[in-house]
This record gives sequence, C-alpha cells and structure tokens, in this order.
Amino acid sequence: MDLTNNHSESLAPFALEAVLFDVGGTLMEPWPSIGHVYAEVAEGSGWKILDVERLNHQFEAAWKAKVDFHYSPEHWQNIVIESFEGMVSREACIELFPKLYRRFEDPDVWRIFDDVMPALDDLASRGFRLGIVSNWDNRLKPLLRRLKLDGFFDFVCVSCDIGFTKPSPVIFEHTIGKFGLPPERMLHVGDQADEDLKGARNAGLHSLLLDRNAQSGTEVIDRLTELSPRITEAWI
Repeated sequence: MDLTNNHSESLAPFALEAVLFDVGGTLMEPWPSIGHVYAEVAEGSGWKILDVERLNHQFEAAWKAKVDFHYSPEHWQNIVIESFEGMVSREACIELFPKLYRRFEDPDVWRIFDDVMPALDDLASRGFRLGIVSNWDNRLKPLLRRLKLDGFFDFVCVSCDIGFTKPSPVIFEHTIGKFGLPPERMLHVGDQADEDLKGARNAGLHSLLLDRNAQSGTEVIDRLTELSPRITEAWI
C-alpha cells in the first residue's frame, strides 16, 4: 500500500510516530451552515429575515475566489461583505462584522464530525503523537479548548502564528521542528488537495486526503476511522 509521500519507495523502513490534522472540514464544520450563522446574527441585530441559501452560495463563491488570504479580521470582513452582497449595504456589513466575528468563537456554531472522537481516541491509545496544522486565526486555540479537543494534541500550529499558510512548506516544517521527528515518521490528513495532500507531501510528510463524499483510494479516505487500519497496513 502506498500512502502518499514524495519518497514513497522509502515507506517500509520508517515507523509512523505522529499524525497531524487539518481542522475546518476535517475535524469540524460550521453548524448548521455559514449562511445560517450569518443570518442568525444579522436577524438578531434587527435585520430582516435573510435568504440562508443565498448567503451560503455567495460565501462559497467569495471563499473560492479569495487570493492571498491571511485570515486577518480585515480579510474576513471582505468575505462577509461579499457574502451579503445584494442583500444589505457595505456599511451595514462593516457594522455587523464584529458580532459575526465573535460568534464563530462559540462552540455551539461548530459541529465535530462523528468520526473524529473515535479516531483520536484510537490513535492516542496506540501511542501516536497528534498535532494540528491549520490555516486559521487566533480564535482557533480557544475554540479547541471550548470544544474539549485541545487535550488530544501535542502541538497546534496555526497559520496566524507562523505568518505562512498551507500549502507553504514553512508551516509544515515549523510543526516538524516542534515534534522533533523526521518528516518520514509523520502523516498529515486534511480535506484540501492542494493545501493538505500536496502541501504536506512537498514538506516530506506522508499525506492522505479526507473526502467524506468519495470512495476510499490510495490517497483518499472517506472517514477518519479508516486511519488506524491504514496505518497498521502500511507501517506495522
């Protein structure tokens, strides 16, 4: 079996010691959706009832079109303005933004995927060191604590702390240094092909793509509970 690495022929001699995870789309997701949360906050501020599906659609379009996004409040504010385009004024969005930004600090607007806790429990019980490599802002670490996920991880690497976002190898190399392991002994798992699968591979780590809507394959898993048997097959 070939877990993706830029030196796949060297898989056999290396025992895996650490597993790294992306967060958004991998461990958790906004709940019930971005559009629902945006509409809830807007309506709670006295706005008229908004079209949730339109908000979701416009957010997705803005997210896909983003360039040089640094996860700063200013960049998030631009996403919000584009998400509400045609529904409210730019000035109203700017006024609403602080409330929206703070709302996503709350654990009740996030859903942990149902395969996450069993997978983390299993890997931790087998002695693997666990970490996070995430493109996020300074809200992530407090959020992980509120969701009671932080205790699983030896190290949480957030792009806002490093100054680089995935797929830059710098953010992965920083994490490798914190673990003190050769990259061949580490596996990264995430839901983005460029940021996670290729980004980790370019830094020398093994990597797997998580796609809950696809069938599993050589480079892809559809549930995090597949990790343990994959690791056993490839390394033990």
